[in-house]
Amino acid sequence: MTTAAAISRRRFLATLCAATLAGTAPGLAQPASLEGLRVATPDWAIFETLLAIGANVVAAPELLGFADVAVTPKVPASVNDLGLRGTPNLETLRLAAPGLIFNSNFYARLQDRLELIAPVETHSVYVPDQSPYPLAEAMTLALGERLGLAVGTQLVSKAQASFEASRQTLINDGHPAIMVNFGDARHLRVFGADSMFGEVLSRLGIDNAWSEATSYSAMAPVGIEILAGMPDVWIIVIAPTPADVAGMMQTSAFWKALPSVKAGRVIQLGPVNPYGALPAAMRFADLLTEGYAHARRR
Repeated sequence: MTTAAAISRRRFLATLCAATLAGTAPGLAQPASLEGLRVATPDWAIFETLLAIGANVVAAPELLGFADVAVTPKVPASVNDLGLRGTPNLETLRLAAPGLIFNSNFYARLQDRLELIAPVETHSVYVPDQSPYPLAEAMTLALGERLGLAVGTQLVSKAQASFEASRQTLINDGHPAIMVNFGDARHLRVFGADSMFGEVLSRLGIDNAWSEATSYSAMAPVGIEILAGMPDVWIIVIAPTPADVAGMMQTSAFWKALPSVKAGRVIQLGPVNPYGALPAAMRFADLLTEGYAHARRR
């Protein structure tokens, strides 16, 4: 082998080795953008956004629960289930071999352990005293740019167009709405203006009847009796709903006596991730628009 050939071969191997390390070793610098990069997250809002923009997600938590609550986007069979969001299986995460992990403030306590597996970047949608929708937009654009996926920008534009279309279609009779999710037949949580649901409601031109303080977007538990003091509202019931609630709605004299119930101002929606990002916001807007239309036809 000539000296030039030996040098060339050494350079080739050195380059190959450096590229391999940069893609797999924790803590090493990653390219500014890399379409197809293997990514993972313990956060559902980030997870649904990554799926929506076509990222190569290799691991996320509670996949069956996500499918039941978030419904969309669909989870590819190639995604590894990390178990519980609060205590993800780090060995499964390691075996999934992500090149990058996206974390949020909800799981900041996991940061040090995640960094032992792959580089970690943090994006948060639900921050005290901040509106989640602009943060969801910013996160979507940042993820798209980071991964070299133009779909991030497209998703932001699609969401804006979706709300405008719903606003034009939805017949608003001027009644405010209260958005609730039942814990059991006697208790519920109420979503405030600082929730993603509240943000969507505002964009659709509907007033939120709940003006009291919330904690991370909602107030819970709240007794069902609060509904008696809101005679003019639309009651928006967001699934999942416990089994005993359906029976209560059929047999409870209290429920049937509520002015909103007697007036037919009750809309029951399918499940939506209450701590989701733009995909959840669009799903909520679509379901709510359909719900109002169905209520009008009754």
